Amino acid sequence: MPDIYDKVLQKRLDGERLSQEDGVLLYSCDLLRLGMAAHELVRRANPHGVVTFIVDRNISYTNVCVVDCDFCAFYRSPGHKEGYTLSYQTIFQKIQELVDLGGTQALIQGGVNTDLPLDYYLNLIRAIREKFPQVHVHSFSVVEFEMISRKNRLSLPETFRIFKEAGLNSLPGGGAEILVERVRKIISPKKATSKRWIEVMRTAHQAGLKSTATMVVGHVETIEERIKHLLTVRDLQDETHGFRAFIPWTMSPKNTPRMQHLRPAGGEDYLKTVAVSRLMLDNFEHIQSGWLTEGLKLGQIALAFGADDMGGTLLEDKVLEPTGIQVHTRREDLIRLIREAGYTPAQRDTNYEILHVHS
Repeated sequence: MPDIYDKVLQKRLDGERLSQEDGVLLYSCDLLRLGMAAHELVRRANPHGVVTFIVDRNISYTNVCVVDCDFCAFYRSPGHKEGYTLSYQTIFQKIQELVDLGGTQALIQGGVNTDLPLDYYLNLIRAIREKFPQVHVHSFSVVEFEMISRKNRLSLPETFRIFKEAGLNSLPGGGAEILVERVRKIISPKKATSKRWIEVMRTAHQAGLKSTATMVVGHVETIEERIKHLLTVRDLQDETHGFRAFIPWTMSPKNTPRMQHLRPAGGEDYLKTVAVSRLMLDNFEHIQSGWLTEGLKLGQIALAFGADDMGGTLLEDKVLEPTGIQVHTRREDLIRLIREAGYTPAQRDTNYEILHVHS
């Protein structure tokens, strides 16, 4: 006889939308049952078992930041001796290294540096588009755009108009953490509110700029607040259809003094979050495996729990390195991991167009 978990899972498999109560319930479901249901949804949408990845590079152009988030070990306050802002030449050199490896996406983002003029961003984008027309500029987070808009007294529509005109192609989904004010007031009280994060993303989508959405778990949030976050981005996706993918990951408290008292989320919690995300987000086509924070092996396992994309190869990630996570993953590493998990690896671009299938 079906139990309450079977009823909720079957409800989703029958094409019905899950509620807040359904989502909370699923976190107490057996991990393997949850994973089987999430994987079945992926199999239906992707019967050939293709798992995608992108060759890209994270370029942290500045670590100077005024937002002062509890979970961040990367930022330095204005005037700090370890603060930096990269020159254009250094950024161009990093992009050239990416191009030489066959990469197609530059993810440029950093701290909220109020000292930088508007032209720093616009001229940078223009120069990249001129020097590297084959590279997709997937850059600057909601929090950076919120600061740029306020500092320069520009409306959000005008901000995105001039950035798109300069050559910006899309933006990442960072800065979301958990879109619930109770949580944000604890871990990132100076960061844009949940409402403002949604407003900035909505305006970007309306300007024709696609993005991703993210969720960071394993700190002070409750299960109910995780599900509320999922419903918030699901509602915006209903409205704008502007999100290409959803990326959940867990917080690393290492080297973040104000968070070290927290116990890190484990592998089971992460895999449940991937599966629940796939089940709740019925209007998201892609769920990315968070191997960058979870490790390559757990990222590989996530492919059986609702993820269909391994994200980027990433030559470096200066934001995560201070937490002890070292990043240098080659295309061949992801191809091997995907194959070993029983899937067909395929290199994609930012728009999820397949560039090469490694059959």
